[in-house]
Amino acid sequence: MSEHPTPTHEAAEPSGSDSASTPTSVTTGATSVVRALENAGAEVMFGVQGGAIMPVYDALYDSEIDHVTMAHEQGAAHAADAYNVVSGDPGLCLATSGPGATNLVTGLADANMDSDAVVALTGQVPSDMVGSDAFQETDTTGVTAPITKNNYFASSADTVGDDVGEAFALAGAGRPGPTLVDLPKDVTNAETDRDPGPAQTPETYTPQSEADEEAVAEAARAIENAERPLLLFGGGVVKAGASEQARKLAIDYEIPVVTTMPGIGTMPEDHDLCLSWAGMHGTGYANMAITHTDLLVAIGTRFDDRLTGGIDTFAPEAEIVHVDIDPAEISKNVHADYPLIGDAGRVVEQIDDELTAAPDADEWREQCQTWKSEYPMTYAAPDDEPLKPQFVVETLDEATPDDTIVTTGVGQHQMWAAQYWTYREPRQWISSHGLGTMGYGLPAAIGARFAADDDRTVVCVDGDGSFLMTMQELSVAVRENLDITVAILNNEYIGMVRQWQDAFFEGRHMAADYNWIPEFDKLAEAFGARGWRVDDYDEVADAIEEAVAYDGPSVIDFHIDPAENVYPMVPSGGANAKFALTEEQL
Repeated sequence: MSEHPTPTHEAAEPSGSDSASTPTSVTTGATSVVRALENAGAEVMFGVQGGAIMPVYDALYDSEIDHVTMAHEQGAAHAADAYNVVSGDPGLCLATSGPGATNLVTGLADANMDSDAVVALTGQVPSDMVGSDAFQETDTTGVTAPITKNNYFASSADTVGDDVGEAFALAGAGRPGPTLVDLPKDVTNAETDRDPGPAQTPETYTPQSEADEEAVAEAARAIENAERPLLLFGGGVVKAGASEQARKLAIDYEIPVVTTMPGIGTMPEDHDLCLSWAGMHGTGYANMAITHTDLLVAIGTRFDDRLTGGIDTFAPEAEIVHVDIDPAEISKNVHADYPLIGDAGRVVEQIDDELTAAPDADEWREQCQTWKSEYPMTYAAPDDEPLKPQFVVETLDEATPDDTIVTTGVGQHQMWAAQYWTYREPRQWISSHGLGTMGYGLPAAIGARFAADDDRTVVCVDGDGSFLMTMQELSVAVRENLDITVAILNNEYIGMVRQWQDAFFEGRHMAADYNWIPEFDKLAEAFGARGWRVDDYDEVADAIEEAVAYDGPSVIDFHIDPAENVYPMVPSGGANAKFALTEEQL
């Protein structure tokens, strides 16, 4: 990860001033907070005002940092998260004390699970009232300690700026993650003239960038001697900006590639070597390759259960080369025969430099192509059945540019968006992986829109249940006139729950039926966005064309087949090779 620039961002003069812009003048703890963010190069933040955070907001009044008021603090955290994933820079979110801070918790936990760099600033009651159960008081550092990379309780106006700068630098360094600074109101109101220094990590924070040379040599010999080598690209490849190096390794040595869901886009999915993503709902050919490889080179993955299924059946014939910047992930879930600790991009370069020959794997590559033919990602779409979600996703993909950014909520729609959209670049697929947060999609689309170039298309593929959880953020998209298209795959269920209930609970649909939800096209219009309802195949293309062309937020409510399920599917804890293609096979 690159370090963030020091003082490059200047603050605007008050409205109506003709003077040249100058950095925020440090007079209070709050202005020191803002100066620290400017020093770090912050450009956008997402938040919700409130009493305890008000001094910081007042200090933002004259800053050039763009503040986006969200409808809910959870939306602010998700927007900051997606901003980071798209831009590579830490995302910023703000909230007041008490319920404001606790409303950030879901978003921070999400960022923590997915190693996304998010910086949260929370207001707090005055220091002398902490512990007294004051109005809107919560032990924010205590609540968030398990779900942040580090958090801080600011104790002095003279040092609060340095606290914020360190939190910003630490969020994006090494293995990224969320950080938080809790800001008591007396600290932000107190006077100071101390200018915070540049954003930098603690001297004691020294993540290893290069792997041990002897270990690299041993891994390289294993790759050269493998008969069935397989590369596994995880989300850490994206975080490290290492897709170019990883692709080069695959192409130069003709090694097939599978990805994790967070790693989607690290290898172009239309490349012959790419077998797409593996795991519970991954492609059959990716799961077959993992099951039969004799050497799995895993880069930037934590081997979570949705990828591995049962650990005892995961890559059972393979030795494991595991590249990760976090030593805690090595052999945590899957034993590493060749542990390589370091930055993904640098370690891949080390491996590339050490390799002297490509593995002899012609038969293996042919076998991988055979599996592609045997287990294609296809679906039936009879005219006498309701609209199929896979068709909607494919049509959206065809109607939008190759570099379109896709955000999703969590559930069946998320899986279809991952399966039936062809991703060619990293930071193009933006979703909630480890925590599985319904409602992530819409605020993530807002964060992605602020991070992306103006000429890039942003599409949110959402479910009716997910959209219902954070739909209030549509008001933000309308207020900011954000050009985003929301495609709701509406099956009037919490679809993944319904699918599991059918498969494992004898079809008892307890609390999964959502036939009481509103008409989303009309709701969109009420918010001030454009709305469409689509029920039939012949309406799909025209609605998508109109929605994508509309310069502003648009919502298409696709009423899809409520009985459609996501396949392939590996039952929880099952063997990847024993994926089901129908409910009867579960």
